[in-house]
Amino acid sequence: MNAPQSHAAAQAPRVSSRRQKSLLTLAAVVLLAGLAWGAYAWLVASRYESTDNAYVQGNVIQITPQISGTVMAIMADDTDFVRAGQPLVQLDPADVGVALAQAEARLGETVRQVRTLYANNASLSAQVALREADVLRTQSEIARASDDLARRQTLIGNGAISREELNHAQTQLVNARSAFAGAQAGVLAAREQLGSNQALTDGTSVERHPSVLAAAARLREAWLAAQRAVVPAPVDGHVARRTVQLGQRVAAGATLMSIIPLKRVWVDANFKEVQLRKMRIGQPVKLFADAYGSRIEYKGVIAGLGVGTGAAFALLPAQNATGNWIKVVQRVPVRITLDPAELAANPLRVGLSMEATVNVSDTSGKTLADAPPVSALTQTQVYAMADEAANEHVRRIIAANLGRPLASAPQARPAASAAPGSRP
Repeated sequence: MNAPQSHAAAQAPRVSSRRQKSLLTLAAVVLLAGLAWGAYAWLVASRYESTDNAYVQGNVIQITPQISGTVMAIMADDTDFVRAGQPLVQLDPADVGVALAQAEARLGETVRQVRTLYANNASLSAQVALREADVLRTQSEIARASDDLARRQTLIGNGAISREELNHAQTQLVNARSAFAGAQAGVLAAREQLGSNQALTDGTSVERHPSVLAAAARLREAWLAAQRAVVPAPVDGHVARRTVQLGQRVAAGATLMSIIPLKRVWVDANFKEVQLRKMRIGQPVKLFADAYGSRIEYKGVIAGLGVGTGAAFALLPAQNATGNWIKVVQRVPVRITLDPAELAANPLRVGLSMEATVNVSDTSGKTLADAPPVSALTQTQVYAMADEAANEHVRRIIAANLGRPLASAPQARPAASAAPGSRP
């Protein structure tokens, strides 16, 4: 029995030695893994901040009519692509057409009435000249009557003339003086009428006359209302959420449909507040869309960091001053712009989920914008074209009622900056 016991005693140190080696090897591996992870976290992971709480956002442009009316035609439906200025909805143009015809007639009538004012200046000036001639004529009659009376007064003592003839000469002088006073009053009245008419025409032309400008403004308003019977697309984009139906009576400002310009979408990534320490405007971002997977990578840039957390702008903000307060890590939205070329190659939809990874190694940028935009973020020229067409229609109506070709009509807005033209 001593032999087996001695053999077992000899094997025990060997097992213990192998176990120690295994434990040392495992400890070394764990230590090396920990060092490698620490080096990765220090040298690589600390340069990036990631989140999967990111979603595609875009401008949802609501299409609303500017006048009320009954829908007669719908020219675009959900998912359709439309160009800026393309008609989307046609309203019944009957009412606005009648108002336009009335405004055209009123402007033409006003132009002709104002032309009459300028024409009256000449006739009233002639009346003043005529009354002044009457004054000169009555003055000569007074002088002649005075001479006749003087001669008769010298002859009355000699009995050369009768008393009746002398009385007749005195009556003629009185009548001449009365006629002179009447002629002077006529001159004053004619001058007053001329001055009153000139007060309506001085310092302006027919095109710039206040009455014409007011009628032109009413015509422009009626023209725009007639053009607004067709609701155009303000920008290029895709139609979404069409709610308007044929025959529906819609009010001004009611939402008919929406247009989303998918070429100008961006990403709102909601990072935790502890991830914002090194985040700056202008830092590059790598993004992946759940719709395409990891095979499609988008390159973005931080355009701005939100000025408040999502909870602060919620419909029902958190009441952190209550006694049952529980601390929750807040998230701040970060806007990320995308490359238009990449969007064209792989279009995104509003609301799609994204994964965003920000390279925060360069911290030289700003955390908040400190300068206002230098230009409009978005704009459209669709409605400006309608304004120019209205001005051209006003010029055409004015020129037609002035009796001269359109080329001589004012070339600027009749109601705002038209240069005074020559009087008719």
